[in-house]
Amino acid sequence: MSEFKKGNKKVANAWAMYDWANSVYHLVITSTLFPIYYTAVSTTKTSDLVTFLGITMPSLALYNYALSFAFLVIAVLAPLLSGIADYSGNKKIFMRFFCYTGALSCSLMYFFTSANLWLGILLVVMACISYAGSIVFYNAYLPEIVEPEDQNRLSAKGFSLGYIGSSILLIINLIMVQFPHVFGFTGDNAVGMATRWSFVTVGVWWFGFAQITFYYLPVNPFGDKGRKEKINIWKGYQELVKVWNLLKETKRLRRFLIAFFIYNTGVRTIMLVANQFGSDTLKLKEQDLILTILIIQFVAVGGAYMFSYVAKKVNDVFMLKVATFIWVGICIGAYLTYTSVQFFILAFFVGLVMGGIQALSRSTYSKMLPETQDHASFFSFYDVCENVGSVVGLFLYGWVFNLTHDMRNSIAFLLSLFVLGFIFLNRIPKAKAAENLV
Repeated sequence: MSEFKKGNKKVANAWAMYDWANSVYHLVITSTLFPIYYTAVSTTKTSDLVTFLGITMPSLALYNYALSFAFLVIAVLAPLLSGIADYSGNKKIFMRFFCYTGALSCSLMYFFTSANLWLGILLVVMACISYAGSIVFYNAYLPEIVEPEDQNRLSAKGFSLGYIGSSILLIINLIMVQFPHVFGFTGDNAVGMATRWSFVTVGVWWFGFAQITFYYLPVNPFGDKGRKEKINIWKGYQELVKVWNLLKETKRLRRFLIAFFIYNTGVRTIMLVANQFGSDTLKLKEQDLILTILIIQFVAVGGAYMFSYVAKKVNDVFMLKVATFIWVGICIGAYLTYTSVQFFILAFFVGLVMGGIQALSRSTYSKMLPETQDHASFFSFYDVCENVGSVVGLFLYGWVFNLTHDMRNSIAFLLSLFVLGFIFLNRIPKAKAAENLV
């Protein structure tokens, strides 16, 4: 692509398609089939303890530790890599690398069995790092390919495509697992084989649909004005210092990041532990948990567009405050939930606000950025907030649970994050009319 102009519809649609491609990892691997398969192969009827690196612990604790470690790794690597990408003028090569590594990691989960627990944990970490790594560079394209007034809509479109695409593959995978003989899987381990092949389909889906994105996305939207300097590690660090100094001088952006870190820690934690709450506290069956996730996925499509539409009529920060207020209500509702029907109703509201707050947070941040070519470096800070928030949220959620032995108390802790997030959103100063940012 020799010359690029902002607003190119093919490029914008191709960018949004990456959500369609990679969201299957989050839904199938992180949220549904893999955790179920992992529990089945790592536990027995008499014990849920596993030994890893000489340490014995509950299998679920090991899984959460693995995810936390992956989030920490990407939080450390992403700012460095994004700084290098900005200086090299080629974000696409980094995005492609993480995409392909993630897709391969998911496909290799086919070989994970009870005989090689280490392989499953290694692939969980690799897939998580790769997914988060590609998102850094994917998000950084947003302010470079469309004008500020179109960023809410495009961000919402990306999340919506992700919810729809991942739901389609999950339904296919569920059919494979429920009716393995239809797909040629027979014998006592037919369900296990169908599940393992589901992991392969995630990798193929992620890799295959990402080709649409990579075909149309420009290597460097700035053309000849982009940097062509030699890549070296010190350039990445220098970029981080420059971004940090700009954040200190930009009050609105700095305060938004603080608010985002707080409330998004709550959002990310709920996304990661919702199934645990449903299975361990409410004792829901697997089919009820999967139905809950599908409700969240499809409702989130409408939620993303609804919040984007209303934000255009009022302003972004106001709608983020509305979203955090609704999350407070969701936490209160979760604390009072005891039946599957109540859990399904709660899932509806989670989906409604989850799609909205994720899409709107990304586009709001994008529009607050100063004029720069260093979007990958700026978005690395955004993604560091997400990933460190996941680590902090998982740790504190587990800490409260260990102290009280009741996940409802952990939910009460999450409520405080949304209250604090709402307070800090209120502290964001209004943009000048001439800036037309929100």
